[in-house]
Amino acid sequence: MDIKEKINELVSKVTGDEGLLKKFKADPKGTIKDIADDLPDDAIENIVTAIKAKIGDSSAIGDLLDKAKGLFSK
Repeated sequence: MDIKEKINELVSKVTGDEGLLKKFKADPKGTIKDIADDLPDDAIENIVTAIKAKIGDSSAIGDLLDKAKGLFSK
């Protein structure tokens, strides 16, 4: 699984649907679990952090992706 592609896919889903975006803002972990059931539970928090950074500030995504990559290389 390519983490960058997965994060970009999830960002597109979240930002492409106003209802899903509201749900993500209210319950980010629950929303990601609902739309990406193939992610390991221990990766959800890092993925949520990366998505929040991508939505709000794309300059922060590089450091977060490096952190999240380690989770998927196990």
